[in-house]
Amino acid sequence: MDLFSQALSSLLDTVAGLRDEDFARPSGCAGWRVRDLVCHLVIDAQDVLITLATPERGAPTRDAVTYWQVGETPPDGTDPLDALTVRLAAAYEDPALLKFHLDDVGSAAGRAARLAVPEAHVGTQGQVLTVADYLSAYVLEWTLHHLDLTAHLPHAAAPPAECLASARALLGRIAGAPFPPSFSDHDALLVGTGRRAPTPEERTAAPVRLPLVLG
Repeated sequence: MDLFSQALSSLLDTVAGLRDEDFARPSGCAGWRVRDLVCHLVIDAQDVLITLATPERGAPTRDAVTYWQVGETPPDGTDPLDALTVRLAAAYEDPALLKFHLDDVGSAAGRAARLAVPEAHVGTQGQVLTVADYLSAYVLEWTLHHLDLTAHLPHAAAPPAECLASARALLGRIAGAPFPPSFSDHDALLVGTGRRAPTPEERTAAPVRLPLVLG
């Protein structure tokens, strides 16, 4: 729960500190500029609010690991939902409006998470998870998108070290084996999810076939 709040707060603070011209720069998500990614973060925050307000009585069907669907082909920005995000982002025009919307919805998501009962069951995408597992999955989501946000913005703050370590550990559980110590947390996340091509040495040392495309 604490890591979720830390990951989200850091991401919101980083977006709040962006300059207007930063929104037109590329992000680490193929086909998306920074403004498109920030618009996606608004949608993510809305999903958190919806899920936390969707209690379920049934037993969990997924946990923080099985929440993720793993593919092999990285997104290229041509998916219809990705294209819709680009159009939504363009409608904001003024980056200040996009910043405000993310801070408004994101802060609400953070408050809802702090009030939630970790052992409670919630529903999303036709599945049931505990609140704790759902928020743990979102630590990985927020941390990866923080890396995406700052991929071409060297002046922007990186994700917190604790969130990088937690996200790396969860990615290893999704992979079925931990990434070796030769990978930094940063590189394990980028290489492991296909955000950066592995070096020959990294490909040899990786515990599984890369990349792990998370959806």
